[in-house]
Amino acid sequence: MTAPAPTTRRVLLRSAPALVLVALALAGPLLAPHPIDTPVTFPYAGAGDGAPLGGDQLGRDVLSRLLTGGAPLIATALAIALAVTAAATAVGIVAVLRPALGRWIERAADLTILLPPVLAVMLVALAWPGGGRLAVAVAATLLGIPYAVRIVAAAAAPVAATGFVEAAAAGGETLWHLTFHQVLPNLRATLLALFGLRFVEGVYLVSVAAFLQLGPRPPEADWALMIRENAAGITLNPWAVAAPCLAIGLLAIGVNLAAEALAPARPTPETPL
Repeated sequence: MTAPAPTTRRVLLRSAPALVLVALALAGPLLAPHPIDTPVTFPYAGAGDGAPLGGDQLGRDVLSRLLTGGAPLIATALAIALAVTAAATAVGIVAVLRPALGRWIERAADLTILLPPVLAVMLVALAWPGGGRLAVAVAATLLGIPYAVRIVAAAAAPVAATGFVEAAAAGGETLWHLTFHQVLPNLRATLLALFGLRFVEGVYLVSVAAFLQLGPRPPEADWALMIRENAAGITLNPWAVAAPCLAIGLLAIGVNLAAEALAPARPTPETPL
């Protein structure tokens, strides 16, 4: 018996914040009233005509940079979440189905988890030729996999111990079949929650890297970079910092709500037909 599928209304209501922010991020460059690199007012000007959210440290329109700066952050965090979830799913299930290999995988994961994420991102980004957004994304992906593998393995263990999986293994089914046809269909709730968490973690790491001057670089428009650039003038124009902070926070919350809405309420193992 499986958990009831989430209703369409519930899914839409909980997914709405994330969908709106993603749509604005994608359409933002077309909606921006001013070029992102052209000053339109004096530095840290307050909200006024022609600049609804005021100006940044160089007098550029905060609203235009806000509308343009979401897409790179969302794309990077989405790539990190997809890569981590996909890799951890395959490795975690294999670790459960092949216990001898799984013990080595768990030991490697435990050793990697000891390295602080922010420190590891700094080391990889600084050692990467040219640094930049790609270096931060690769570091965040490599660091996220060990945590995710432990979560997937813990969720897959009871499924792998069920009778239908054991019967399929005894019948000579391949590791590929056991992984993708027997175990994986029963992990939807876990994987959706994991994707949401990895997306938020990706946003966090990319934002912290930008604050440390790693990853995106001026004059690029990026929500995380906007926070660092305008921190010194927060008392003059709070919107230069508050607007990207709110956007990042709402994005993280919205994605988690969407992932939760898509997941079954009480998942139980499904016996394949």
